[in-house]
This record gives sequence, structure tokens and C-alpha cells, in this order.
Amino acid sequence: MIELYKSGAYLINGVDLVTDEPAAAAKFNKEEAQKATMSYDILTSHNTSDDTRKLRIKFDKLTSHDITFVGIIQTARASGLTEFPLPYVLTNCHNSLCAVGGTINEDDHMFGLSCAKKYGGVYVPPHQAVIHQYAREMMAGGGLMILGSDSHTRYGALGTMAMGEGGPELVKQLLNQTYDINMPEVVLVYLSGNPSYGVGPQDVALAIIGAVFDNGYVKNKIMEFAGPGVANLSADFRIGIDVMTTETTCLSSIWTTDDEIRNFYETHGRASDYKELNPGAVAYYDGVIYVDLDKVKPMIAMPFHPSHTYTIAEVNENLLDILADVEKRALVSLDNAVPFTLKDKVRDGKFYVDQGIIAGCAGGGFENICAAADILKGQYIGNDGFTLSVYPASTPIYMEMLKNGCAAAILGTGAILKTAFCGPCFGAGDTPSNGAFSIRHSTRNFPNREGSKLQNGQISSVALMDARSIAATAAFGGRLTSAADLDVPIGKYKYHFDQNIYANRVFDAVGKAEPKTPIKFGPGIKDWPPMIALTENLLLKVVAEIHDPVTTTDELIPSGETSSYRSNPLGLAEYTLSRKDPNYVRLAKEVRDAELAREKGLAPESALSEMAPVFDTLRKSFPDIKIENIGIGSTIFAVKPGDGSAREQAASCQKVLGGWANISHDYATKRYRSNLINWGMLPFLIEAGDLPFKNGDYLFIPGIKDAVASKLEIIKGYTADGDTLREFTLRLGDLTDEERQIILCGCLINYNRV
Repeated sequence: MIELYKSGAYLINGVDLVTDEPAAAAKFNKEEAQKATMSYDILTSHNTSDDTRKLRIKFDKLTSHDITFVGIIQTARASGLTEFPLPYVLTNCHNSLCAVGGTINEDDHMFGLSCAKKYGGVYVPPHQAVIHQYAREMMAGGGLMILGSDSHTRYGALGTMAMGEGGPELVKQLLNQTYDINMPEVVLVYLSGNPSYGVGPQDVALAIIGAVFDNGYVKNKIMEFAGPGVANLSADFRIGIDVMTTETTCLSSIWTTDDEIRNFYETHGRASDYKELNPGAVAYYDGVIYVDLDKVKPMIAMPFHPSHTYTIAEVNENLLDILADVEKRALVSLDNAVPFTLKDKVRDGKFYVDQGIIAGCAGGGFENICAAADILKGQYIGNDGFTLSVYPASTPIYMEMLKNGCAAAILGTGAILKTAFCGPCFGAGDTPSNGAFSIRHSTRNFPNREGSKLQNGQISSVALMDARSIAATAAFGGRLTSAADLDVPIGKYKYHFDQNIYANRVFDAVGKAEPKTPIKFGPGIKDWPPMIALTENLLLKVVAEIHDPVTTTDELIPSGETSSYRSNPLGLAEYTLSRKDPNYVRLAKEVRDAELAREKGLAPESALSEMAPVFDTLRKSFPDIKIENIGIGSTIFAVKPGDGSAREQAASCQKVLGGWANISHDYATKRYRSNLINWGMLPFLIEAGDLPFKNGDYLFIPGIKDAVASKLEIIKGYTADGDTLREFTLRLGDLTDEERQIILCGCLINYNRV
């Protein structure tokens, strides 16, 4: 099904693969072949530096949604924004229910509309489209690059290289700065064959994720899709695979394009945006993922990660063994906070689920829902506990389903058809009952992504599946069923895009800024608090210690209902690590109070008495330490933080609570590390092994300001242990000159004010 090459390879004429062996080296020029990838062509065409090894990218378009655009625009305003210099689309698909926190959600929407008018942007009202579907329908274009403040910003199937990053990276683009990266490695995803009956895009995506996540095969690399199998996939099918590449931890993706993609653009009234993309005659790739589409089976990703994959047949054949394995994984993911089992879902040897969801940028596509409608046609989901909800990804898709009868077929089964909304994907909609199990064609199944709260003793869980097998399961009242086990005709429906839906409702002022337009501020929209520059020395208290193999951004700052507070930096910060370490906020605030006292010229120990003996110990070896030259802050240790969402708040919430650093063995994604840097936090690395500190310890980092400025590779730190100091070493990893300046200034806002 999936084969990972152990070396690089050459792709010849888009079809033949030649592994990187001595014979190939003698025959091909690797350096020239590396330049023949589609990725190289797109990246270099957007590069503004003179060095193709050190890229400084300017994007063509930007996109955000309503739990990110307020913070982005507030940051850009604080840094001198006067007008959007490139098309910037503000969609409203996350807090669109306006169900939590009084007026604050709609206040954010009106803030967005007023900013679109003032700065010259596009405003997509709630329920019109989820962020990525609107981008596919109205923004993508062959050879373009799009930057979005959502991790699933992926439009490679349409010939657009798109990247999801934290808000500060969009701020840089709004201020005519650049996205700075080393030229990434490129991994070929070679597709052959043709998907079997009942296999959908989520099945292919999960098979790939399961093969590459744990080993980091594509981490921070570009996934380039080519091979003869591409031609056997519809545009919707390709899009459904592409959006899930985020879960591999790759940097971005790009696909070859053909008449199928040309037809997509023509259908959407944008024929001129199509561009044919293919690798050169001889293209070199740093790795190869060989996907035999013929052998892909309907898949399921069990809790609590998209990489925990099995075929549905495997689960049904080895049910109790696999459920026991899920329980073992839960001990790590849930920290033993609540009892967890799925064995109570087994009845007469069959596994029954409680809920089905088909939604969002992954599941809400036209073909996915039409296929589900055909499978469900004439069936009934029953009148017991099982429920099924379907969310078309945009109103134009909804409209076409009303016209072609698929909406009626779905509603006739007892399922519910809802408007475009991302809530089921991040924990703000369709939360199951305690102990329930949901199957979803959405993007993630992290703990609490379905909306339950461990801190309140609640736990439900999610498995990821394709819409086709979700429909098959629903047709049997919730009994886990592979669509491949059915014999139901699945038709091919022609899609007609109604442009008037957007033309009559979406506000578009690109290139038509109205500077005199007042911005509408609701009472929940707050400015960023002041942040100081990096001090000469740092004293850090470890206030959280996380030893999970990977820590998601959902665990750093919860998704779901907390999204309503994302326009209030200090208000949102109250939820930081609340699902992982309930003591974090209190401890971080205590340290922040000591720093605030220092900034007022008072002794830090006057606010936090436990610091007095620490300073006594420090001054024995560093007598020049005084309150003017030592900053006080908190830090956390996590083995590998940052998997998942691009949300900058995973870092900014730590910062506004007085955080100065993270310490880890590795960072799960570039975007989380970038968020730390842009909020002026030090992304420290420490070698795996026995940690020289524990939760509650104080760490002294002398000369940190000079170390950052002078690009020291090894940085000395000391653990204050009683009346002695124990030395250890840290690294900062690769930093650009601009990133160093941002850290020295204390955050991106300060950097742009200098």
C-alpha cells in the first residue's frame, strides 16, 4: 500500500523512478535535477533574496478566520499597518455560531468587516464557507503561493503552494516583510493505480499519515504529488488527500495539474487561473512515498491522533486487541485524568459508534457528501442514540446538493444537514455525550477536539474515517462498517458553481481601502500588553514539565469554547495548559509578578519570596547580578511540543503570562517554533537524556542577550540547587538574523516599532 524509499530518487518524464545510487549519480546531474521539481520553481519565483538556499518569500495572497484575524490585525496595527498590501481574505467559520460569551463572537466579525473596509480586504460572512473551501473556490491559482493562519492551509492539488503559519508570519506579509526559510527538501509522493470501490480521499490520506508521522519522513519538507495515479483522481479526491498533508508535519504540498484541474477552474469561472504544472524531464527528490492506490483500503485513525491508523477490516477482525491498545495510548494522552475505555461499544462481537460527522475542509466537499448520500439513500440511521450530521464546506456546495437531490436523500435518513462551520473539527460543535465515540471525516482527533473536558471529568473520543465508510456505518445504525463491504451504486455528479451566492454576499474591497473607516471594537477585543526587550541575563522558573512523546497545540492552549476569547490576550491566557497542567497559570503568574516588581525597580523577591535564596546563590558566583540586568520569567519543558494547529496563541499565551522560553528535545513543527520566536520567546533545545532540572527549579542563563546577538551555538545555563549552581548546556538551533533581532526586541511588535 505505502512504501518509503530509504534514499532519494530521480523521476524521469513524470513516470519512471530511479533510486539515487552510484549508477544514477554517473548518469544524472543531481544539482540540476533538484531544480526541476515543481516546488523549486514556485519557491524561487517567490524568493526575494539572492540566495536560493536562504529564501525570503513574498506570498501572493493571505487568508485567516475569525479566531485568528483579530490578533493578526491588532498586531499589524500596533506595528504601523495602513493598508493591506496584498489580497487578504477574512472568513468567519470558527466562531460563527456566536453561542458563547455574549456578543464577543459577532463583535469579532464586525471588527473584521470594518477592517476589510478600512484596509482593503475581503470579508466572508459566517456560514458562507469554511476558510479553505473559499480559498479553493475563489483564491487558488496555478503557481501562486498563499499563506494562511490555519494549519490546514493546503491548496497544492490546485497547483497552489500554500502554507499554514501562526499569525505573526501573516503580520510580516502585511508589513511587506518576508517569510524566511532555508530551501526545504522535497519528497515525492508517487501515486500509481486507481482507488477501489468504497475508498475515498481520507483513506489515502490516513494511510500516508500512518506511514510517515512517527518517523518524521516529511517533517518540514514539501510533499510533491506526481505519477500516473494522479490522473485517476478527481479534483475533489485530490483536494481531500492534500488538505490532510498537514498531519504529516510537512511544510507544504504541490501536485501536478491536468485537464481535471483545468475543469475545476473553469467550473468556478476562473479559467485564467489554471496553470499546467509538471516536474522537469529529470527531477530529483530527497525521498519517495510510493502509494499503490489499488491496495489502499478503507481506513480508520483511532484516538488520539491521525497517525494511529488501521484498516477498518483490521479493527473488526482484531477488535479487542486494538481497543486494548487504544486504552494504553489513552494513558499517555489523557494522563490518567479520567477512566477511558471503548470496550463497552462492543455488542455481540460488533463495534458500535455513537455519532458520525462529515464536515469542514476535509469532509465537506461536494463529492464526499454526494457519495455519502448515495450510500445512505433509502436507509435510516435509526431512532436510538446514534446521530449523523453533515456540513457542506460552502453555501455553493449546499445549493448544488439541494438541486441534485443529495440533500433530500441525506435528510430522509434522519441525518441533519447543517451550514458551513469548522466547529466539529476543533471542539466547538456536536460534542458527544460523556463516554461516547464519534467517527468523523474531519482533520484531527486529538484529545478534547470533540469538545469534552477532562478537567470536568468528561471524556468522549473521535476516530477519523472517510465519508463513505461513515455513511456505511450510519446505514447500519452505528455498527462500524467499511464502505468496501457494500454493493451500492455511487454516482458521479456534475458540479455547478453558483457565483451569485458570493457576489451578492461577500464584501470585497481589495485595492479599495477606505482609511477613514472606523474600526468596530467590541468590549472583548483587547490590545496586546506591553512586552520588554530581552535582558542581559535571565532567571527562569520551570512551571510545567511534560513528558508525552508529542504535545499538541490543543494541549498548550485548548481549542473549542476557549476560541471565543482569542481576541483578549490576557483573558485567553487563563486557559493555558488547563487540560495538561492546571497549576501552570497560577505558577506562571507568580513569576510574572516578580518580573513586574523588578520592572518597577523593586526586588523580585518582594513579590515572590522563594526567590530570595536563589538570588543569594546566584550572587556568590555572579556578583554583578542586579535587578537592572536580569529578567525574570517562566519556562516549560516538553519533549516535542507544537504538533497540530498553527494558532499563535499556543505561544502568545505563555508570553503574556511572563514566559521567556520553551525547552524541548525537538519542536514538532516549524510553525510552533516560529510562533515562539515571533513572540520573543527563546526556542531552547536540550539533548535527550537525564534532565538537569525538574518542575519548580530555577534556571539561570547568564549573558543570554549577547549569546543571541553573537550567534553562539552552545549556551550555558545553571540550575540553582540549594546553595550551588549546576551547569548544563542549551542550543537555540538555526535562527535567521531577523529572528534573532525579534527575540532581542522582545517580540515582533517591538521589532517593527524600532
